[in-house]
Amino acid sequence: MRAVSVNSLALLLFCTLACVLHLWGGLERRLERRERDLGPSSAKTFRALLAVPAARTTARFFNVTAGRSGGVDAKRARDNQTNTAELEDDPLEDGVFWSRSLEARLPASFSEDRARAWSLRARAQRVVSLEPGCGRTSNQLATFSDGSRACVRYGINAEQVQGETLAYYLARLLGISNVPPLVLAQPSAEQWAHVRPRVDSLQWSGRAMVSMTEWIANLSGVVTPAPLRPDGSGLRPSVDLGNRTEAELLELVQWSDLVVFDYLTANFDRLVSNLFSLQWDSRVMERNTSNLLKTPHGVLVFLDNEAGLVHGYRVLDMWERYHSSVLRSVCIFRRRTAQRVAALHRYRDARTRLFDLYRESEPLAAQQGFLSDEHARILQDRIDRVYRHILHCKGKYSQL
Repeated sequence: MRAVSVNSLALLLFCTLACVLHLWGGLERRLERRERDLGPSSAKTFRALLAVPAARTTARFFNVTAGRSGGVDAKRARDNQTNTAELEDDPLEDGVFWSRSLEARLPASFSEDRARAWSLRARAQRVVSLEPGCGRTSNQLATFSDGSRACVRYGINAEQVQGETLAYYLARLLGISNVPPLVLAQPSAEQWAHVRPRVDSLQWSGRAMVSMTEWIANLSGVVTPAPLRPDGSGLRPSVDLGNRTEAELLELVQWSDLVVFDYLTANFDRLVSNLFSLQWDSRVMERNTSNLLKTPHGVLVFLDNEAGLVHGYRVLDMWERYHSSVLRSVCIFRRRTAQRVAALHRYRDARTRLFDLYRESEPLAAQQGFLSDEHARILQDRIDRVYRHILHCKGKYSQL
């Protein structure tokens, strides 16, 4: 009997201790959540980040001219990457558009003011060194007299530099700010006098025209997201987006712009080239996408657009079925991008608007030349196709 009493007492004490530990653990977890809600890290939550003033967020975004990210910005990038909380708001509006609240969370990229300021510096500074570091050997990493850097691209032929330049201005016309600032330059100019021996050793043509784009530090590769792979369901409103993290959704917003941009320019040297390579490389989609990189803060950087527009239009027949397939896989768009496509469709003046922006912004525009009549017609036709595709998506999904 005494043995039973002792066992019962021991069991009672064990149960009491377990309850105390359970309550204490719950209290600790509640206190931790309370600290996260009230402490400095509360800015990591979606709603709190929306409350951060836009100007402050942009000013502290990243330092590309210094060649490295600061400690505060690096920590913010790590916080972004580890944030797996689901969004509280619906990521879509009006069926096929990313929500305004989600777009407000996009990391700052290459604004027009920032691009204009960089362009002025790039045209004014002396080039003090050229070295490898920007892709193929004919390209060079240039350092300016103020210590900033730029990637100098010498095209295999003139249409590549022309295509990259016009693709940059088309992105600006569309309000797509993921393409780094770009200026044209002539290595025969006085700005290049200090590196003339290096230019001669590269065997660049004496009258060559090169493009210079802002050099971005600390970039990493980007793998095509699952919805946009051949075995994926596509980026459509019918896809469940609720279980995606904030960082994943923000990247998908930028992918939707990339698909529109690459279709309009017929750029085959990015996602389309990966699709083509599936014929002999079944795992190509698991590796980094060509000419697409990402900053530590989540900005997708659309690099090396020289295959677009001029060259892309010349070989359009070879790649068109891949371009069309990628465009059909997307039925969610940024509202601003869709509005600008609609305006270019309505007024049918893509050539005029692009030419005016190019001529007003680039002092060497006359020497570099512009789209031929045939290529201008192709551009307008592709704008019309994107517009009709957006209408198709709205008709299919706007009631969701």
